[in-house]
Amino acid sequence: MYSTLLNIIQISGINQEISMKKTITILPFLIFAIIRLYAQAPEIKVDLNSEVGKLTPIWAWFGYDEPNYTYMKDGKKLLSEISALSPVPVYVRTHSLMVTGDGEPALKWGSTNMYSEDAQGKPIYNWTIVDSIFDTYIKRGMKPLAQIGFMPEALSTHPKPYRHHWKPGDKYSDIITGWAYPPKDYNKWAELVYQWVSHCVERYGRKEVESWYWEVWNEPDGAYWKGTREEFFKLYDFSADAVKRALPTARIGGLNTTGGAMRWLDAFIKHCLYEKNYVTGKTGSPLDAILFHAKGSPQLSDGRVIMGIRSQLRNIRDNFEVIARYPELKGKPVILGESDPEGCAACGMATDPQNAYRNGTMYSSYTAASFARKYELARRYGINLIGAVTWAFEFENQPWFYGFRDLATNGVDKPVLNVFRMFGMMPGNQVKAESNRRYSLDAVLDSGIRKTNTDIGALASKDKRTAAVMVWNYHDADKQDNGGPLTINIDNIPATKVNLRIFLIDQEHSNSYEVWKKMGSPQNPTVGQIKTLEKAGQLAGKSTRTLRVKNGSLRIPLTLERQAVALTVVTW
Repeated sequence: MYSTLLNIIQISGINQEISMKKTITILPFLIFAIIRLYAQAPEIKVDLNSEVGKLTPIWAWFGYDEPNYTYMKDGKKLLSEISALSPVPVYVRTHSLMVTGDGEPALKWGSTNMYSEDAQGKPIYNWTIVDSIFDTYIKRGMKPLAQIGFMPEALSTHPKPYRHHWKPGDKYSDIITGWAYPPKDYNKWAELVYQWVSHCVERYGRKEVESWYWEVWNEPDGAYWKGTREEFFKLYDFSADAVKRALPTARIGGLNTTGGAMRWLDAFIKHCLYEKNYVTGKTGSPLDAILFHAKGSPQLSDGRVIMGIRSQLRNIRDNFEVIARYPELKGKPVILGESDPEGCAACGMATDPQNAYRNGTMYSSYTAASFARKYELARRYGINLIGAVTWAFEFENQPWFYGFRDLATNGVDKPVLNVFRMFGMMPGNQVKAESNRRYSLDAVLDSGIRKTNTDIGALASKDKRTAAVMVWNYHDADKQDNGGPLTINIDNIPATKVNLRIFLIDQEHSNSYEVWKKMGSPQNPTVGQIKTLEKAGQLAGKSTRTLRVKNGSLRIPLTLERQAVALTVVTW
């Protein structure tokens, strides 16, 4: 009896030390705990008549380090699936599109050999490999967020060493070689960029290339750029000028700094708005989009992964604050060039155990909870956020469920990909969705989601004949439990009868990882096992039910495990 009372008090979120000797004091706490527990019974309220704004598909943006995986077997399969899940064209960003090499894929490495020089120093352009990358996107209705970088060996001021051979467990700095240095000739660099953009216009058509975004380099505030800040601004000016000469209507931006580099971002904005252009000598430089990165910081505590959603959202907030200071940037497209729970996609959980969240539902629930807050932050600061690039793809010919930050393993989709399938099923505009168990944005920015209660929140949308509500049960601590019942109340439905379908990502649904573990975690699964895993990796939904609507309202009971995500779709 005593333990039952204590459990009620603890579940209610009251931190109170109670011993058997203090039995006389239990009753007041018990009464308060029951009242509090009852008051906090999870309830989602959705009002279809209260529109928040456009539900911009910021989730339909993806990226990865290794460009040569693009056109390989599993790479093409995954890109097809990503394209199919989105009702709008998906934008794709990848590193190393200008790196010298033979196209051999490797971790944290890629190459296209688009530029080399003959014995007399005359440029040789070769678009074969980069075309195969962009062709793969275009054939699937996708669009490049085309990264102008990195430095070809023949143009680097410090070309040797150039090709690296990195593996998980090695020092991250080992990847920094000759490709990270400024050009020895900025005019040759600009001509390369001009020729590349001109070639794309010729190959894909002016209208198609006008719909792309171009951006210069990656994280120049960190190890990826071995020049000074002013040298990078010079590189940007030469690059932007070359892009605009090739296609005046092309869209170019920068600068994809790390999340904590607000001074770099501020200086870059000032340069583009007010300072002398290194090419034209006039004031300012083209800036059609502003890009920066935002990462979380998971840690290991007593053998348990503790996520860092607070860190990622603070990255976003701090950079939004910088952008919002400039009235000239009002309405300017903003893209989170990389937006992830942490920073190294190719680091496995074997060498970095804090990354053990990646295979299961922790990654998917984190994604749902964090994307909802990205929308909220953008509204708070008046930012035109058009994209948040999930830096996760696939790693060809690697161990099954090794723990990379990827969307699929050996052609089998992980639970996290199904969150994006859910996003793709949320049409129309965002509508008001309130939860009595959702952490406020300010609370998450202050201390994350680490108190006793989990974060049970919702994101909702509607169009003329559909309403969709995504609900998550998230906590920073990587722990599983059965969760409990909750209720979704949808008001102002313009119909008397609806069809309801519920999709789930939890231990038993849309979860190839759990199925693989039950198989015994095979590293050489049979053909039959692979088919079973592929099926388990798809989004699982319950059969459609027809329900009556009373006075415009619908009550949907649901049970949601900890770290689970659900999508309810109502059509009429």
